[in-house]
Amino acid sequence: MPEFRVLVDGYHRFKSDAYVCQKARYDALASDGQSPPIMIISCCDSRVDPATVFDTTPGQVFALRNVASLVPPYETGGGLHGVSAAIEFGVLGLEVRHIVVLGHAQCGGIKASLEGANLGHGGHSFIDDWVDIIRPARDKILGSSSQDPQRDLELDAVRVSLANLRSFPFIAARERSEQLKLHGAYFGIADGNLYVLNDENDKFEVQ
Repeated sequence: MPEFRVLVDGYHRFKSDAYVCQKARYDALASDGQSPPIMIISCCDSRVDPATVFDTTPGQVFALRNVASLVPPYETGGGLHGVSAAIEFGVLGLEVRHIVVLGHAQCGGIKASLEGANLGHGGHSFIDDWVDIIRPARDKILGSSSQDPQRDLELDAVRVSLANLRSFPFIAARERSEQLKLHGAYFGIADGNLYVLNDENDKFEVQ
């Protein structure tokens, strides 16, 4: 398939250019392992690659990507907890010092929360189940006089994920001891602007 060939061609460009320029960095990462100071939880949307948005270097960021950048609340019941496992490894295994929840504009997961996934296959919707994490925030916004429910929920979803992160006991403990700092952020695809949540006034402020 030509689409996959594009990826392989991109790999060859990387191998002959960026990899060569950063060979010492890759050698150190291979021999010493990773110790990224930052974990970024972002959407799997193809337009919002955190490594591109933040222009990071190899080994700088431990990245977790899922639909709508959501974090479920801490719970130990049945089911597969891929997001929680990644968070546990990032905080307790890698001892990251910052966690960034990165939301973004025109998010399909947020649209699914507002309208339903509507993928047309007639079966069970894993997406609808997943975005149920933000159902209380969605219901509040839909019951308000919001002029832009999509954007308002995109921003509130970041707040929900930060609150859910704090429900993990090991995160709450590290935040209290100032070993760990949580950050909310939002990326505008069309304008390229980055907004960061100000903890003091609960507002997203452009950087």
